[in-house]
Amino acid sequence: MSHDGVGLRAVMRSVAFLTAGALAVPMLAACSSQDEAGKPLAGQDLAPAARDLVSDGGTLNWAVDAVPETLNTFQADADAATSRVAQAVLPSMYRLDASGRPRINPAYLESAKVVDTEPKQVVLYKLDQQAVWSDGREIGAADFAAQWRALSGKDSAYWTARNAGYDRIEKIERGANDLEVKVTFGRPYADWRSLFSPLYPKDVMGTPDSFNDGARRKLKVTAGPFAVKKVDRKEGRITLARNPRWWGRPAKLSEIVLRAVPRDKRTAALAAGTVDLAEIDSAEAQSITLAARAGGSGTSTPLQGPGEKKPKALTTSERQRKALRNFEVRKSLEPAYTQLALNGAGGPLADERVRRAVARALDRAELARIVLKPLGLPAEPVGSHLALAGQAAYADNSGALGGQDTAEAQALLADAGWVPGGPVTEQQKKKKAEKAAGAERRKPKDDSSDGEGGDSDDDGTYIVGEDDKARGDADRGQAKEPGDHANKHRQTSELAGEKAEEGARHLAQDGKQYKPLTPDGAYAPKGTAVPAGAVAGPLAKDGKPLTLRFVLPSGPGSDSLRAVADRVSRMLERVGIRTEITKVSDESYFKDHIAAGQYDLALYSWPASAFPATDARPVYAKPVPAADGSLNVEQNYTRVGTDQVDQLFDRAMSTLDEDESRSLIRKADSRIWAAAGSIPLYQRPQLTAARKTVVNAGAFGFQTPVYEDMGFLKKGAKPSTSPSPK
Repeated sequence: MSHDGVGLRAVMRSVAFLTAGALAVPMLAACSSQDEAGKPLAGQDLAPAARDLVSDGGTLNWAVDAVPETLNTFQADADAATSRVAQAVLPSMYRLDASGRPRINPAYLESAKVVDTEPKQVVLYKLDQQAVWSDGREIGAADFAAQWRALSGKDSAYWTARNAGYDRIEKIERGANDLEVKVTFGRPYADWRSLFSPLYPKDVMGTPDSFNDGARRKLKVTAGPFAVKKVDRKEGRITLARNPRWWGRPAKLSEIVLRAVPRDKRTAALAAGTVDLAEIDSAEAQSITLAARAGGSGTSTPLQGPGEKKPKALTTSERQRKALRNFEVRKSLEPAYTQLALNGAGGPLADERVRRAVARALDRAELARIVLKPLGLPAEPVGSHLALAGQAAYADNSGALGGQDTAEAQALLADAGWVPGGPVTEQQKKKKAEKAAGAERRKPKDDSSDGEGGDSDDDGTYIVGEDDKARGDADRGQAKEPGDHANKHRQTSELAGEKAEEGARHLAQDGKQYKPLTPDGAYAPKGTAVPAGAVAGPLAKDGKPLTLRFVLPSGPGSDSLRAVADRVSRMLERVGIRTEITKVSDESYFKDHIAAGQYDLALYSWPASAFPATDARPVYAKPVPAADGSLNVEQNYTRVGTDQVDQLFDRAMSTLDEDESRSLIRKADSRIWAAAGSIPLYQRPQLTAARKTVVNAGAFGFQTPVYEDMGFLKKGAKPSTSPSPK
């Protein structure tokens, strides 16, 4: 899924075997179609200004992670920068508004509607009569038909990443005139508005060669307020210039330069003046905020009097702080959420009772608070896998699983056979002895945590909840009484909590108003004994401890995920679940661990979509065996799925009744909650550093950026307190 509601359809294969338990959840009724989706939790922060207050001309330097490998958004290696270019230079029949809902794009369409449903669904598009490609040719049915043929999935010569929706089209033809395009569907398709956004010219879509290679490095023909002027991979930038054939409101900027700037170098780039707009993490946001608060103190040069020594030159850091005063932080919430993923392919988490116990152990409200409250953003947990607050399909369906309840989590674990004080195997004894021996060899300076509650060894692994008395005793050369160790453990937990709080203040950009659907949630079977009091020690079953491998990225920009993981681990420890933290390189985190299924617990994010029936289905589809014996998981990296969820998605995708489709999506979300394969935690913060004179740009939230309105404020003018007119 992506920002504009269109998502990758890459199929990931794994040899993992999925063991799925039957759903046993009371009252899986979805919210009725009358329920309102509410408003976005956070509004946009764009420094809005009317167009007459925006200067004509100027170049906006906008930081991106890298120059994209392809300019074709329908290829597997397309990224956020690919989408940014496409939004500025290509037609989109629909774009998202501030609430994440699709709205007709008047620059290209006069209207679009379903004109027939029997015997087949027919959508009639009426194009704006001025809409032309940059080579002067009118946008028309030939372009729609070429894109359909390329993305239908019928010709394997096209290296496409996705074809959802296009595979349901039966034919495309000219309407009553050249400005009308008639699309006939072989099967009903509820998300027809997701199609042809972006729309590429037939020059790109017409042949496999032009699709596969021609649009990777250049786009000769475009139809937006900007056109691709130059792609300079050596210098790491893409230059977009005003399109002289643009028929809409003229772009205010002369050029937009997308510059490749690594995340950890953006503060320096902002201070050096090479970038005007950049997504940043909370540490960089804090630097900019502090620089603004400091004002002239500490960095100004005093007046020099007669006979006085020349004032000392500013240091590099002082010059940087001074330069950062020209910027401000614009913040909102991303159209994406961070989740805790539980791999149900094998091990303890193959048992849905254990997955539910993990979910019931989590205080999602607390996790949302430690991430978002320090940033001054609304701190509410996400209540849906398939939409976010403000979007039409949103409803808080978390009641299908239930909220945080330590006793209930313990009861679920007990019912699954995990009991406190289970036998310790010889392998555990050996591992503990090896750990103690390693601790004896450790130098005194290593007698500290690594900042995330783990050992300072370089093996990238530590266990939350495991007895670390041996290490402490060896380091200090003295024995401790059980009571002393308990006290030490409490102090360690408190310290970890403090560090987690501190870490949350530096969260990088990773990733309610509804009554729960069921008041009781998913509980253990009636009659299951709830363990009395706190868990005395780790749980075990058949001689094996309940330890889950928690995989995290190790890069410097991943401190946020590690801070959240530490808090999650402490919550699980309270119910007797140990977590073994394994840090892996950023490059291999997703490909070699998440997609390959080599984890028990993991944190990663999914973008929200305006078309969840289409875009979310491969994320939650039940994995099925492939012909070669592997498991086709599509994008369902938790390997947890059910036939009921698949059926609900299929029905939601095939009905043209919007209320019914929305109701089916909410029912599917309830069942996804009940299966407990993934637990939505919080909407990701969106922090953007912007030069103070830049207007109509910043933290966009859900909305597709309006590139023609971006620019620099005229001298003496002030931004509005309300959005610029559209």
